[in-house]
Amino acid sequence: MAHSGLVLIDKPSDFTSHDVVAKVRKALGTKKVGHAGTLDPLATGLLVLGIESGTKFLTFLVGEDKTYLATIRLGVSTISDDSQSDVLETATPDALASVTEELILEQIANLTGVIQQRPSAVSAIKVEGKRAYDLVREGAAVELKSREVRVHRFELISTSRSSEGFIDLEVEVDCSSGTYIRALARDLGIGLGVGGHITALRRTKVGKFDVSQANSLPELEKLVLIPLAEAASELFETISLSQQQVTDLIHGKRISGESPSSPLIAGISPEGKLVAVLEAAGSDLKSVVVFQGELND
Repeated sequence: MAHSGLVLIDKPSDFTSHDVVAKVRKALGTKKVGHAGTLDPLATGLLVLGIESGTKFLTFLVGEDKTYLATIRLGVSTISDDSQSDVLETATPDALASVTEELILEQIANLTGVIQQRPSAVSAIKVEGKRAYDLVREGAAVELKSREVRVHRFELISTSRSSEGFIDLEVEVDCSSGTYIRALARDLGIGLGVGGHITALRRTKVGKFDVSQANSLPELEKLVLIPLAEAASELFETISLSQQQVTDLIHGKRISGESPSSPLIAGISPEGKLVAVLEAAGSDLKSVVVFQGELND
């Protein structure tokens, strides 16, 4: 049986997140592999996978902030808000000529902070039980509801003009989970009156994890697993448990302990394994998730 833990993969373009999960399942000889948030086929970069008991740990990573590098092309709007679908509209040369860097920075500022964002129609969000992207493929008009997201940083790195006159922006974005970079590109283009879409996208961070730590997909035989105790120590305050406390938690009992300074705390066994993620319950600590499978590795 494969060991429990997290695997960081640097996903290449033209692979779905499901493709990566399937390859890792085969490489490790286990079906128990999940991921903490998909990447579009166009996108490259950090995909965090949970292996065995690590799949239970993913719930604590799904809501983590993320960082992306992207190329936004101003002057063209598309159905999917990226370069992998048909063009909806192309701006005139005069409209593009009127777009200055000052105006671009002004619109970027409008899309920074807490904003209401309408997700891209070609997305995995379900509408009446069906994925939005399936409805679009069937020819349906899909208008998803706006929702609140937080864009912590939306930085313009460079600006260039293509031979066709389109404006290409290199940007870096720190944002909350659930933020669509494609939708930022679309809304930036709308704000400037010329349309916009993503031509390249790379996720570089998920919470404390960085793509520089990631495994290459072609070299899965050299996969490096991050132990759950190590991953938990990146996210939470940790406490060392006695063997009796380990037994009590496995049997669903509460344990005595000081109130944590943060909402969640990781309990580590004498052998250095993650036993449970805990929260305060009065003067005691109770388990939110117990990782019993981790103790059998």
